[in-house]
Amino acid sequence: MALEPLTPEERRAALGKAVEARGTRSRAKAALQSGELSVQELLAQADHDEALARLRVTEMLESLRGIGPVRARAILATLGIAPSRRLRGLGVHQRRALVDFLAG
Repeated sequence: MALEPLTPEERRAALGKAVEARGTRSRAKAALQSGELSVQELLAQADHDEALARLRVTEMLESLRGIGPVRARAILATLGIAPSRRLRGLGVHQRRALVDFLAG
């Protein structure tokens, strides 16, 4: 089952949408790092924003101060969250566990 090729207009629209989504995710990570945005607020925004919903939990953790790749993987392993999980894919209990872990 092959996909139909995109017209040049459709391709430009898709590229523009992708650039906008990357910018949204980048701004959210910067806000997390600066403390303007909490993890709980980001998770709430991800419920309504498709671009944020596609942010990997690992990337979100690594954007927090003091958390690098190794510590992010350790946190995810402790909480039983797959490293490939995106914000959209987190369950209610995983979200609560993540917020509680980072708060305490």
